[in-house]
Formats: sequence, structure tokens, C-alpha cells
Amino acid sequence: MGSKTLFKWSKQITPSQVEQLIRAEKDINRALIVFDSATAEYTNGFRHDHTTFGVIISKLVSANQFRSAEALLNRMKEDKCNVTEEIFLSICRAYGRVHKPLDAIRVFHKMEDFQFKPTPKSYITIFSILVEENQLKLAFRFYKYMKEMGIPPVLASLNILMKALCKNSETLDAALRMFREMPDRGFTPDSYSYGTLINGLCRLGKVDEAKELFKEMETKGCSPTVVTYTNLIHGLCRSNNLDEAMEFFEEMTRKGINPNVFTYSSLMDGFCKGGRSSHAMELLHRMTSKGHLPNMVTYSTLIYGLCKEGNLHEALEILDRMKLQGLKPDAGLYGKIITGFCDIGKFQEAANFIDEMVLGGVSPNRITWSLHVRIHNIVVQGLCTNSKLNRAFQLYLSMRTRGITIDARTFETLVKYFCKKGDLHKAARIIDEMVLDGCVPDEETWCSVVYGFWNRRKVREASELLQTELMSEFTDPKTRISNSEEEIDEQSAER
Repeated sequence: MGSKTLFKWSKQITPSQVEQLIRAEKDINRALIVFDSATAEYTNGFRHDHTTFGVIISKLVSANQFRSAEALLNRMKEDKCNVTEEIFLSICRAYGRVHKPLDAIRVFHKMEDFQFKPTPKSYITIFSILVEENQLKLAFRFYKYMKEMGIPPVLASLNILMKALCKNSETLDAALRMFREMPDRGFTPDSYSYGTLINGLCRLGKVDEAKELFKEMETKGCSPTVVTYTNLIHGLCRSNNLDEAMEFFEEMTRKGINPNVFTYSSLMDGFCKGGRSSHAMELLHRMTSKGHLPNMVTYSTLIYGLCKEGNLHEALEILDRMKLQGLKPDAGLYGKIITGFCDIGKFQEAANFIDEMVLGGVSPNRITWSLHVRIHNIVVQGLCTNSKLNRAFQLYLSMRTRGITIDARTFETLVKYFCKKGDLHKAARIIDEMVLDGCVPDEETWCSVVYGFWNRRKVREASELLQTELMSEFTDPKTRISNSEEEIDEQSAER
């Protein structure tokens, strides 16, 4: 076999040796070769156990190769290999990570086929996945099923249930009641319990209640985590309490709790939305000096804020910095930069960024599509008014190729300016395409075309000559009668 030539196995292959080799392989295909080649050494009589199966299944689900992972799970059953709970849960968690909670439930129920009885850990893992994926109805049903199966409530499961109740304003009061009743049921709320409620309250705009709970948390001996502080800071920023948010930020650093990227990004977002992008820039420098690399959210927040305040130069510097870090701007970010250039009348620069976006393979998604339809049309119209007709026509053709809707005003603007320029061929083409797209040219558009033709020299001279002849023919009745009598006399003389 080809795999034999890649590895020279010792006479006595051990599961730990195979496990170490599989873990060392970053490439999943090479890891599979290691796995398969170990059993190819038939003379040594090696058979995979739950450790080698477990590590290769973990590798497969990390690479989103779920079918192969489940095929190996079935192979374990056929080989009568002991399947551990952790192997099942690794597949379930991976399905949760790729937003496939129903597949996670399916694998959970598959445990029965292996004569394996799930422990409370398995139930809590599935319950957590359903809540994280906002499958709340299913999560509540599963919680009821847990009780029916005799799974006793523990603090972890109650915290997850409380998190589910915090996701809707209608059930937030139930979460608070449950929190208050915990001691009566023999449970002491921990930092996660408090953090979950604080996050829920902040997310629903109840920041004052969140602050009260935060104070209570400290009196109960529960230390706030970086997540708790970040949620509270984010809530304060959303309610425009920026100075208070900054106070909490300074407090956490004094207590030795290091802010993370999300903490910095929440504050920057608040400052940018509050028109204080200079403060956000200071935070960026502070963040990088602490060794934190900004992420896509951080950069997007800064660029949005700087563009909103008209600081395009700084916004472009941040964009360049982002690219140097290897992060690729999305359509929403490009849209903000392009809009910024349009707002100050720099349509040529706006068009250049549209080109960069297209060449980079960045396409608007369902959310940003309408924004890009609008800004593409604005740029074409702006280029026309700035006498950049060839550039406007290039962008117009690009829009048609990419399926971006061209509105009536853009058609009309293009026709008007091409007619003024005397390029009637392009004007006629645009009108044809306009009609094909279901847009009916209005009176002003037709007038532009007529004037365009009128201004062409030959058409104007022919029209003037025709007008002269018509005027001489029909404007003087006496002349017409006199001419007719002369014609009759001439015809009589000839006879």
C-alpha cells in the first residue's frame, strides 16, 4: 500500500504512538494516512482503541468533515471498540459550532444505538447548544425531557436555563425570579449566574438594574470576570453613558482584570457612535500597546465612526492598517468608505474603491445589497455631473454585468449628459437598455434626446431648410392662389 512507504512503524505499534503522530499532523489528509497506515501493519496485529479513534474524529470535526467522523463512529461499533462520552460530545459540539443544533441532537440520541447511557454532562451540553443557537422552544422542551429522564438540576443547567430566559423581554422577569429562588433550592449563584443576568439586563436596555446586580455580586463575594465588565460596559455605551463606561473600564484595570478585544471594541463603538472618534483612536493605541490585535469588529467600528465624522483620511489609514494585518474588508466596510467620498463630492475616488472591491472578489450580501445599489447609482450620477462620462459608463456597464439595479434617475442622468456631449449612440443604447429593464423614459429624457439630435449640424440644417419650405408653401394664401392660376394658364397655352 502507498501509505506504507510514508511511515516506518516499529515492530510494536502502541496507541499512544499513533495518537501522538495524528496530533502532530496539521493536515487532515496526512492525519488520516497515519491512522489508516497503522492498521495496515497486519503482522503487528495493531488495532485502534478509543484514544486513536477519538483523536482522529476530533481532527475530522475540526475540519468540518462530519460524514467521515460519523463513519468512524460507526466503525468503532463494528470493531467493538469502546466509545467514550467525550467522542460523542466532540461531534455534538462541532455541530453546534457550525450552527447545526438538530444534528447535535441526532448524535446525542445515537448514543442509545451504542448501548451508551448519556450522563448529565451530555444533557447539559445539548441544552447549552440549543440555547446558544437561540432554539429556545426546542431548548425548553429538551429541559423538560431532562427532568423526565430523571436528570437532576445542577447549577450549570440552571445557569443555562436562566440564559435562555434572559434572551426575551417577556421571560426576563422569570429569569430574575429563578435567580432569587436559587438559594431556596439549595444553589448559590456564582459569577456566571450574575454575569448571565447582567448581560440579559444590559442587552434589553435595563442598565440601572444591571448596575445594582453588579454591586450585589461583589458584596456576595462573587468576583466579576472580564466578560461581566465587558457586558456592563457595552450596555452603558449603548445607552450613551460613555463616561460611566470609561469609569468601569478604569476600575477593572485597577483590579488587575485585563480588558480583552471585545472590551476595547465595545468602548470604541460607543465613542464612535457618540461622535467622539478621537477618543476611540486613543483606545486603539492603548489596546495595541497592551499587545491586543484589533479584530474585524474593532476596525469596522473605527472606520464607521471616522467616516461619520468626515475624517476620511484617518479612516483610510485604518483601512490600510487592517489590510496589512491580513484582514479583508467586507462589502459593508467598502460601502461606508464609498459613501464618505460621495458625501464630499469625490466620485472618482468612490469609483476607484468600487473597482477595488470588485477586483478583490468582495460582493454585497443580503444585508448590504440595498446599500450598494444606492451608492453605485449615486457614484454614476456624480461622475456624470463631474464630466467623467467615460468613467460613469464603465461603472454603468459593470453594474449591469453584476446584476446591480440601475434606477430611473441614473438612466436619465446618463442619457442627458451623453446627449449634451453629442454621443447619441451611447444615449440611444442606454435608452434601449432602460426600456428593456422596464423603465419608461420621461418627457425630460426624450427632450434631451431630441435636443441632442437637433444640435447635430446636418440635422439642424435639414430641419431649417424643411421649415423654410413649409413656411413658404403654407403661410401666404394669396401667393398659393396666384401660383395656381399661373400653372393653369401655362397648361392651357400648351394645349
